[in-house]
Amino acid sequence: MATSEALLDALDEVLAERRNAAADESYVASLYAKGLNKILEKVGEEATEVILAAKDHDGRGDDEHRRALIGEVADLWFHSMVLLSHQGLTSSDIIACLEERFGLSGHAEKAARNDTAD
Repeated sequence: MATSEALLDALDEVLAERRNAAADESYVASLYAKGLNKILEKVGEEATEVILAAKDHDGRGDDEHRRALIGEVADLWFHSMVLLSHQGLTSSDIIACLEERFGLSGHAEKAARNDTAD
């Protein structure tokens, strides 16, 4: 199995290639062709499905609900990556942001963001 970083890099490459593909050639190309609003709709739909799967999984811990939650989060990550690619960004941009935040308390990180928003 590839490392997580290699997998994300490979997915970034495929998503970038699909930006130039015909809409009838792939699902991702069809999303790009439909534009930002359709991509955002898919991200929102997947986020809702994550919420529902998490509520179903809560307190149960059985394999069926665990797999369902993992699958829905994978769908959300994937569609979020489609959104990033559509905007000219990659998973590396997100990893860099997370690396910058790692080790900061959530309160300190949020305060730093609020200070720069002024």
